[in-house]
Amino acid sequence: MPAHYPLSATEEAVSRRLGSIPVNREALVAVSNLHRAASAVRQHLENSALRAADLTWSAFVVLWVVWIWEEIETRHTAAEAGISKGTLTGIIKTLESRGLIERRQHPDDRRLALLRLTPEGLALMEDLFPAFNAEEAFVVDSLGGEEALHLADTLRRIITHLEEKGEARRESLRRDTPVPPRRGGRRRAT
Repeated sequence: MPAHYPLSATEEAVSRRLGSIPVNREALVAVSNLHRAASAVRQHLENSALRAADLTWSAFVVLWVVWIWEEIETRHTAAEAGISKGTLTGIIKTLESRGLIERRQHPDDRRLALLRLTPEGLALMEDLFPAFNAEEAFVVDSLGGEEALHLADTLRRIITHLEEKGEARRESLRRDTPVPPRRGGRRRAT
C-alpha cells in the first residue's frame, strides 16, 4: 500500500512543522527520501514479483542471502538480511514448512546452525529472480543507466560510511548518556 500522502504534501508538512528549528535540511531530505523510497520499493516488490510466490519481503531476503552464500550460519543470515535473530527464527520455520530451506547443526560447533536452500528453494529462486529483477528494472525505469549506477554508487558510499564509522559514532553518542532499556526491558550487552 503506498503512503497516504504524496511526497510533495509530506515535504510541505515537514517544512511547516520544522519552521525555524535549526536542522540540516539537506540531510533530512536525503535520509527521509531514502527511507520513503525503500518503503515504496519494498511494497511494490511484495505486491508484484513476490506476491505470486507468496513471499514477504523478509522471507525473500532470507532466501536471497542463503541462495547467494549457499550455506550460511543463522546469525550471519540475520545480520545480512537486517533482521533480528527472533524474526529469522519465525521466517525459517515458515520456509522449512514450505520445503524451501533446511537447517542443520554446524559440524564444528553444535550451538550454531547452518542454512541452505532445498532443491525446491533453489528452483524457486532461479524461477523467481528474473521476475523480481524485471520489477527492479521497473523501479528505476525513470533513471537512465548511468543515473542508476550513480544512485547505486551513492548508496554504496552511505553504507560503507556507516560500516566504517557508524559504531564509533554511536559509542560516542552513548558515552555520556545512559542507554534506555529496549522495549522488552532488556539492556544491550556491552
